[in-house]
Amino acid sequence: MGSGVQTVQNGGEKVTGIRRFEIRDSKFGIVLAFLVCTITLSGCGLFERDKPKEIERTAAEKEKAKLLSSIDRKFDNPQAHYELGRMYQAEGRWIKAEHEYQTALNFDPVYRKAQAARVKVLLDSGDKVKGELLADEYIGQASNSASGSLRLGLGFQKQALDEYALTCYQQALRLAPNSAKVNRQIGYYYLSKGNKDRGKDYLSRSFQLNPNQPDVAGELGRLGVVVKVPRKVQKQTKKLDKIVEESDKSYQEK
Repeated sequence: MGSGVQTVQNGGEKVTGIRRFEIRDSKFGIVLAFLVCTITLSGCGLFERDKPKEIERTAAEKEKAKLLSSIDRKFDNPQAHYELGRMYQAEGRWIKAEHEYQTALNFDPVYRKAQAARVKVLLDSGDKVKGELLADEYIGQASNSASGSLRLGLGFQKQALDEYALTCYQQALRLAPNSAKVNRQIGYYYLSKGNKDRGKDYLSRSFQLNPNQPDVAGELGRLGVVVKVPRKVQKQTKKLDKIVEESDKSYQEK
């Protein structure tokens, strides 16, 4: 490149420039622009990756605010207190969750899902004695109602308290041995625990009591049971089965 100074003729005039530095400055500008674009795009990518989390977090906060607003308008709303308790439970805020469940039960003493959830929160928070005492108390309260026992069992199963759930299901079965819905639920419970033999027995009994159950018939077929429609269908438990079915639907929606 020599000294880097170049003199040229331009219309009779001499023009002197430092060509080497102009080229170097040009290259530097291109590299700098490339780096700026790269950093900018990378930043946008990071922002986009964080965006879904931010949206999710905002949705949860909006839901909580909605529940709090609902409670402000109508404090004696057990459903709102229960749902708020669920949010606190998911966050691991045991004291707040237990308080909301208890408040829900103050307005609806037989809110079975709230009973089961309250027991779960107490056990998870380390208050085992109180949790076990309340579980026994709630099971005792439902001991004169097959549908109540079944609802409480569904609540305990949802909270992964299997021992209490099974106790409630067996209690419901003692009260209504000819309920197709109770037998069906116990059958599915055992299947969920990997006990196919017991599950098959209860589902078979349920189908005998009410053969108009396509889902049960399909499950029995998968278990290798040849399904036969009974000659006589017992009808004395239709009212109970309707209550149980409505409870089952409500449980599944939550």
